[in-house]
Amino acid sequence: MTTSALAPRRLLPRRLPGASQELVLLAAILLIVAVVGWINPRFVSPNNLTTIFSGNAYVAVAAIGMALVIICGHIDVSVGALIGVLATISGILVTKGFPVWMAWLVPVLVGGAWNAGLGAVIAYLKVPSIIATLAVLSILRGGLITATGGAWISGLPPDYQLAQFRLLGLPSPVWFMVIMTAVAAFLLRNTGFGRAIYAVGGNREAAEAEGISCNRTIVGVFAIHGMIAGVAAVLFATQLQVIQSTVPNGLELLVITAAVVGGVSILGGIGTVTGAALAAILFSAIGSSLIFLNVSAYWLRAVQGVLILATVLADMARRGRAG
Repeated sequence: MTTSALAPRRLLPRRLPGASQELVLLAAILLIVAVVGWINPRFVSPNNLTTIFSGNAYVAVAAIGMALVIICGHIDVSVGALIGVLATISGILVTKGFPVWMAWLVPVLVGGAWNAGLGAVIAYLKVPSIIATLAVLSILRGGLITATGGAWISGLPPDYQLAQFRLLGLPSPVWFMVIMTAVAAFLLRNTGFGRAIYAVGGNREAAEAEGISCNRTIVGVFAIHGMIAGVAAVLFATQLQVIQSTVPNGLELLVITAAVVGGVSILGGIGTVTGAALAAILFSAIGSSLIFLNVSAYWLRAVQGVLILATVLADMARRGRAG
C-alpha cells in the first residue's frame, strides 16, 4: 500500500479531544495576562509579552515533535540531551569557521538521522521507547560532558544569532513556533502519514489490519522529531551570546509536560500539536507572572506537576467514558 493510502479517514476521530484543550489553554493564557497585568501593569508591557512568547519558543518547537511521538504511542526522554548535543555541535561548527548556514542546517540533519536510528531500534528490535531513550539520554549526557567538559562556547558571530533576528517586529523564534505548528497540524490532519500516526498510536493491531506499515511510521515519526529537535537546538543555541556545552537541566521533562498538558494522551492516539505549543507558552506566562508577583519561581515546578496530573486523570476519565 502506498503512503498516500495510509490510514483511511475513519481511523482518525472526527473531532479530536485535544482540540477542546487548546481553547482551555488559550483561555488560561489570556486570564493570566489580564489578572497579572491588572495587579502589575509592567507585566503587559510589549517587551515582557514578547519575552513570554519568544523565551519558551524553542520549548514549544521541541514539544511539537514530542507530541507526534506520543500520539504515535511512544515517548522520548532523551530530547533534552539531544538538544544540548545539537546546540553544542552548532556552536562548535560556527566557531571553527564553517558557514553560518551549515551551523544551522547540520544539527537538523544530525538530529533527524540520529532519531531515525533510535526509531529503528524501537520499531524493529521491539525495545520499549522508555528504555531505549533512557539509554540514549545517558549516552548523550555522558558523552557530551566527556567530550567538552561543560566548557562555554563563545565568540559567536552576530549573523549566527538566529533567535535574535526580527521579522515584522516579532522575534524569529515566534515565527518558527507558529509556522512549524501550522505545518505539523496540517501534516496530522490532512495527510496519509498523519492519519497513520493516529492509527498506530490508537490501535496498532487495527492499523496493521488496514495495511499500514507501523514500523516505517514509527521510524518516520522519530526522524521528524529529531529534525524538529535540531531546529529547537539552533534556537536555543542562538538566543544568547554564549553556549554552555551541557544538557539543559530538566528540559526533557518540560517538553514532555508541554505535550501532555497540551492535550496529547500519554496512551497515544489522541492530541494536537497546537495544544502542545500553547502549553509551552502557558508555562512561560506562569513563570513570568510569578516573578512580577514576587512569588518564588520554584512554584512553577509544582504548577507543572499539578497540571500534568490533572491532564492525565482527565484523559483517563475521557477514555473510560468512551469505553
